[in-house]
Amino acid sequence: MATVVLKRTSQKMPLVGFGLWKVTRSTCADTVYNAIKSGYRLFDGAGDYGNEKEAGDGVRRAIQDGLVKREELFITSKLWNTFHAKEHVGALAKFQLGLWGIDYFDLFLVHFPIALKYVDPSHRYPPEWFGDDGKVYLQNTPMSETWAAMEGLVDAGLAKNIGLSNCQGSILLDVLRYAKYEPQVLQVELHPYLTQEALIKLCKHFGIAVTAYSSFGPQSYVELGIDKGTPSLLEHNVIASISATHKKTPAQVLLRWATQQGIAVIPKSNNQDRLVANLDCNSFDLSDSEIKNLSALNINLRLNDPGDIDVQMSVFA
Repeated sequence: MATVVLKRTSQKMPLVGFGLWKVTRSTCADTVYNAIKSGYRLFDGAGDYGNEKEAGDGVRRAIQDGLVKREELFITSKLWNTFHAKEHVGALAKFQLGLWGIDYFDLFLVHFPIALKYVDPSHRYPPEWFGDDGKVYLQNTPMSETWAAMEGLVDAGLAKNIGLSNCQGSILLDVLRYAKYEPQVLQVELHPYLTQEALIKLCKHFGIAVTAYSSFGPQSYVELGIDKGTPSLLEHNVIASISATHKKTPAQVLLRWATQQGIAVIPKSNNQDRLVANLDCNSFDLSDSEIKNLSALNINLRLNDPGDIDVQMSVFA
């Protein structure tokens, strides 16, 4: 299995993982179990996804059945916006580990560079973006405080690696100024409609691994009604042509566009055949011209933008 070696720990992170966003609770345990059976070793979760307990159930069953050992898995989760204060980071990491039924995360990310007012998990979990009245309430917690608490997770053995998600270069450079443990991974929306070359170049300079989410572009957002009316990448004629040339699926082409650049991917599928095909996306190589043609589709289309929820959260402005 192709991997990315993380800078500080030298831990090998699989280049292709399984994303748990939008995996329903009722199917999540079986989905995770079957993904492990199919060869997946990286699972990308988050407190906000609301399915960590079920994902953990799938992991536990796979371990009990002898399909895999815990140390062979790479489990990622994320700190939600309402838990950025130093007194909440460790408590929530422990809470989330309890849901998963594991002792440590291989990678724990700050989900967004946005601090929101604290919501006690006993009151509502996951808390999502809003207060009880449906409004957004920011909290004045600086990233320096949150990052120091994240580093405490490493010292306590609760997370082997820590990183950031949904951050641009300005936030990344700020964290690097005071970090005791530098971010090992940056996870961002990345696809041919949003190529983010400058950000990728910055991460490579500092030895920070990059994980792409929403590799299929608008496809992930159609059911949410926020695909912004953009033509599907999976049906784009450029991707279709490359797909026909290599006798691979359009999804495999889109994933290979990222992995061939050394960028990890975390696709999700509820279909067993597609699940297996996605994992096999590194079995061919795109030509330089094909990668260039795919990257030329960039229109800076950002589909996951908190600023669309509330202007106060315009972190990509």
